[in-house]
This record gives sequence, structure tokens and C-alpha cells, in this order.
Amino acid sequence: MTAERASVCVIGAGISGLTAAFWLTREGIDPVVLEKESWPGGTMRTVRDGGWLIETGPNSALETTPLIGEMTSMIGLEREYADAASTRRYILRGGELHAIPMSPGAFLRTRLWSTRGKLRLLKEPFVGRAGHEESIAEFVERRLGREFLDYAINPFVAGVYAGNPEELSVRSAFPKLYALEEKYGGLIRGMIRGARERKARAETAKDRARMFSFRDGMQSFPDALARSLGGRIRYGAAVQTVARAPRGFTVTFERDGRLEQLEAESVVLAVPALAAIPMVAGLAPDLSRCLGEIIYPPVAEVFMGFRSEQVGRPLDGFGYLIPAREQRKILGTIWSSALFGGRAPAAHAAFTTFVGGSRQPELAGLPDGEMRDVVLAELRSIMRITGDPVLTRIIRWPKAIPQYRLGYQETVERIERAESANPGFFVCANYRGGIAVGDCIINGEKTARRILQTTPRDRSGAGG
Repeated sequence: MTAERASVCVIGAGISGLTAAFWLTREGIDPVVLEKESWPGGTMRTVRDGGWLIETGPNSALETTPLIGEMTSMIGLEREYADAASTRRYILRGGELHAIPMSPGAFLRTRLWSTRGKLRLLKEPFVGRAGHEESIAEFVERRLGREFLDYAINPFVAGVYAGNPEELSVRSAFPKLYALEEKYGGLIRGMIRGARERKARAETAKDRARMFSFRDGMQSFPDALARSLGGRIRYGAAVQTVARAPRGFTVTFERDGRLEQLEAESVVLAVPALAAIPMVAGLAPDLSRCLGEIIYPPVAEVFMGFRSEQVGRPLDGFGYLIPAREQRKILGTIWSSALFGGRAPAAHAAFTTFVGGSRQPELAGLPDGEMRDVVLAELRSIMRITGDPVLTRIIRWPKAIPQYRLGYQETVERIERAESANPGFFVCANYRGGIAVGDCIINGEKTARRILQTTPRDRSGAGG
């Protein structure tokens, strides 16, 4: 079998891999991207169904880094920003939706937390550092109190990770929050002083970043990135193994029923952990075992459309999250049609509800009929919806979001050791460095820069 040669092989055309490949091409490197599926973007897919627009992966993204603006400008893609009301988010307590306060006055007036819970926050500047690795729950309860954990952080963690704060590591899952204590000694002091540093780095905090999508949905982004890469992406290429070779690595993959090989000086592994395990079993056995230990809980996404007159309350925000203490059967609901135009036909409303996660993984496996009934019952109770939906679509992710659990720093270190033991091998996926779209973009660009530091420019093109 004759192997083709390339400077860089990127395995996976999700956002991480596409971003790394994009920045490499901007610097004169000509990568080959191998993608198992027949489309780019991984889970970032958009489905049109009549007048409805359904996101089967990320529903939007936050503009936390200037890289997003730079990239969309370069590929000729115009961002669509969410309605101003999207900054209003709700938490369910006692069966009622309470807006998360965004100002001191609103904080004092809100009934989301009791007076005792609010006063507990005054102790935060005087709380010392922890002496051991903490879960998010331990960290927040120690610094801010139990009530803030239950009715702010618990639902937030369910919304971001579909996870439980008692299981996730604050250091690994929320490193910027952890750094506020490590660097400044407290959250309030750190938020004030850290804002100046973010400004110097041209970064925006996630609670202040603008939410965006695109007119034709989130899939527009990977589609445009893929077009900019042209023929560098090879679809239907299922990578089998990555092995050391005299001049770098040999990547063996199956395409159109045939085994093919590609020799590359550098390899970027940008696929989910489960898919990566067999690829690196021979190259880095400890990394393969490490990836097998990463937990991905199941999540079901239920998209429902209703006539506007069926909805009994104003859609004046992003949606709502549900604390575990409320003992509901859903994690939360995005008011999709209230965020961006074109998500529902005229005089209709669209909702995207999430079920399962680490909190209730068994519910993610309910049959479609039961899943529909569970979600509809919750929407009727919380949103005062009447009647039946005019459209229901269920999307299931058996392995949804990697969980940065307690001890996850050891996972990160094992990834770093595998890279050090195999110069030219890079891991760039959402189980390292953050799960958000902005995190994947930042990590993809960082990976490209790391490759550029080790790749001589006179060998940047593909060759035979």
C-alpha cells in the first residue's frame, strides 16, 4: 500500500479540527482533514422542516473571543445576534420562573433567593482557600452558601454540562472561576480585578458576551469553514490507527471500502474520546485507556412547535433552567423562536427542551411517545401551554458532553504526556480545554500555532 504524504493530518472535521485546519492554511500549511461522516461540523447541524429551523447540536454560541469575528469575516459569514431580551434568563423555584438578577437592585428585589441566602454572599470576601481539590458543589457552598448552589449553580451546570456539580471538578470544568480564588483570594475581588485583565487580552466574560448564530442556523459556520478548505477535507474517511513512522506518523483509514494510508509530519486528533480510543491504542496506550475513562452522559433534545396563542406567558428571554431540588423531569428549555428570527413560522413559537444528563440519565432513553408526554406535561405546567404541539422532533445523543469530573487534571496530564512522548502529535477536542463553541475555536487556533512553531515552512505543502 503506497502512502500519500502531507505536512499535517487533522483527524475530525468538527469545529476544533476545522479551526485548526483553517488557521494552518492561513499560514501556508496545507493540511489533509479526514472525516468519517459525509458532512463537516460534527454535532453542529441544522435541520429545516417547513418553516421551522431545528438545531440538533449547539443552539447558539457566545462571542467570547475576537477569533470568532476574525474567522467569520474571513469566510464571508455574517453573524446574527440574539434579541436583546436573551440576556434575561429564568430559574424555576417553587413552580414559578424567576429572572436571574443582572443588577444590584434586581438582586435585592428577587425572590429567587431568601434574605438569608443573599446575606450569606457578604461573607464571600472573608472565606479562605481550600486545601484540596473540590467539586463545583463544595467550592460554591463554601464560598457562597447552599442556597446559591441550589438555585444558581446547580441549574447552570445542568445547562452547560448536563452534569451534577457534586461530581465535576471546579478546577477542570470552570478553570476561570477556580483561578479567581487561586490568584486573587476570592470571587468578588477576582471579578473586579480580572475584568481588567480580560480587557487587556481582548476577551469577554461569558456572562457579558453577545450570543450569536447565523440566519440559516449554526451549521452555516462549519459549512463555510469547510468551503474555505476546499478539497483538503476527505469525507467518508474512517481512521483506523495512528502509528509512528520514520518521518512522523502513518494514518490508516478506510474509504469507499478500501484501506488507505497517509504519512504526515504532524497529526491533530480532533474526534470524541470514544472514537479516538482505537486510533491511538498502539501509538499511546495510556492515552487510549485514559480516553476510555471519560464519562459522557446521555441527553435527549426535544423540539416542539406551538401556535402562539397556545403559549400562556411572554417569551421575554432566553429560556429557563431547572434546579435538581425542583424534582422535575427536564433540565431546562430554550425559547428558540424568541432568540433569532426564522426559527418558527409566523404566529408560532419554538421550544427546545433537554432531558437526561447526569442528573436523570434514565429519562434520556424513554421511548419517543413517553418522552413527548413528559416534556409536554412540563411545558404545560411551567409555560402554561394549552393543547398539543403542531410539531415534535426528538434528537438523542447517547454520549453527549464530556464530564470534567473530580481528578480530571490527571486526564489532562496524561494527554500532555502522550503529546510529549510523540512529538508532532496533538490532541484538540472538547474533552480538553473547554466544551463551548468558543473554547473549541480558541483551542483549534492554539493547536495551529503549536504546529507552526515546529513545522519548517519549506515543508508546508503536501507532497508525494
